[in-house]
Amino acid sequence: MEEIELAFEDTRERMEKSIQFLTKELTKIRAGKAMPNMLDGISINYYGVITPITQVSSITTPDSRTLFIKPWEKTIIQEIEKVILDSDLGLNPQNDGENIFINIPPLTEERRLVLVKQIKNEAEKGKISIRSVRQESNEFIKKLTDDGVSEDEIRTGEDQIQKITDIYIKKVDELISIKEKELITI
Repeated sequence: MEEIELAFEDTRERMEKSIQFLTKELTKIRAGKAMPNMLDGISINYYGVITPITQVSSITTPDSRTLFIKPWEKTIIQEIEKVILDSDLGLNPQNDGENIFINIPPLTEERRLVLVKQIKNEAEKGKISIRSVRQESNEFIKKLTDDGVSEDEIRTGEDQIQKITDIYIKKVDELISIKEKELITI
């Protein structure tokens, strides 16, 4: 039935958004090496407008332990430095008057364990989001009995939604496994 097929498509799209959000959250968890996207969530007040620092500077990694930030205007160096210090990333920026350098310290074993817990917490949030989509999709399909959809079609639809859910839960597990390996191998 067409309505059930639309429910499948909607379910896939919403679960894919959960995966994209999880991926974005996992990139914020630093694994001991410098990555420009570590600073994606940081913004400055740029002429009265809150602006991501990625839009007012170039951010590169000259080596695996250093972030190099080249602001497009020298006047914003102190502001960038301040917001990085105030962030919860635990980074210590230094500037030479024109550029900002951030040395990424190697992770201690204790810090790795904290990050693994944080990764597992993000994974659980991702799984909860996917299960929530499953529940909403199943409720939508059950309401189709009022439109004349048979119980067999509804059961088949629920089974299909469970298969889609299993695929996305497996994707979450794969993402977490990759991130944990990244953390451990550095």
